[in-house]
Amino acid sequence: MPSGLVEDPQTQLLRYHRGALLHGRISVNLIWYGKFKPSQRAIVSDFITSLSSSSPAQSQPSVAAWWKTTEKYYHLANSKYVSLYLGKQLLEESYSLGKSLSEKQIVQLASKGEQTNAINVVLTASDVTVDGFCVNRCGSHGSKSALVKGKNSKFAYIWVGNSETQCPGLCAWPFHQPVYGPQSPPLVAPNNDLGMDGMVINLSGLLAGTATNPFGNGFYQGPSGAPLEATSACPGVYAKGAYPGYAGDLLVDPTTGASYNAHGANGRKYLLPAIYDPSTSRCSTLV
Repeated sequence: MPSGLVEDPQTQLLRYHRGALLHGRISVNLIWYGKFKPSQRAIVSDFITSLSSSSPAQSQPSVAAWWKTTEKYYHLANSKYVSLYLGKQLLEESYSLGKSLSEKQIVQLASKGEQTNAINVVLTASDVTVDGFCVNRCGSHGSKSALVKGKNSKFAYIWVGNSETQCPGLCAWPFHQPVYGPQSPPLVAPNNDLGMDGMVINLSGLLAGTATNPFGNGFYQGPSGAPLEATSACPGVYAKGAYPGYAGDLLVDPTTGASYNAHGANGRKYLLPAIYDPSTSRCSTLV
């Protein structure tokens, strides 16, 4: 294709529905529901810090480089890019809404975060059940209107659950035997916590979906209620050579034997899903 020509976004796998993408400086606020150890919370907060291009230098391949793939969607939409930073963390350790949550209650919890220029992330502990969790989803994202100083505003929210005791084969693969399909031995989780490392996989995918389809009219394919988005278009792909039941040829930490594909802040290692690259129509992986 001659340079200067842009592929028509409508011929893409993920159609652009002409809506806004998240852009500008956006805070990522973490709402911890239930019991999490400080060391578990640090796995996620270090991941959010790692997404920022201004985060401390990371070894390559890096979390920041993984996130940069989303920039291609912004070029197609002629939109300003997004810059994420770690905002507030709220601890809801007393299970104020009980241990079985509805979607409405997830939104109620998400509303405790910032109301503008924000992604509010609700993380539920391993002993909390959520409607649809482990049945047909490991997490979800959406948006909510809010009135801020008399003006209409919107914030994006994400929910992700710790699947360690409820359905690790569904929501923490490849760190646990899969529930369905070809069986391969589980991989060692890079932060030595199957539940939290699984949460990072799901959270990272939902963040990419939130940035590129925050209000249900960005980039997606299929029904708006159950859309294919930036990472859900590439299920089960984490590195080159992936096929059903095999995550791909990942990097392996020689000391711990853990599998990973991205370096993060504070010497962290993470496993992150492939992002569909609209400029090549392929699933893009770091390794």
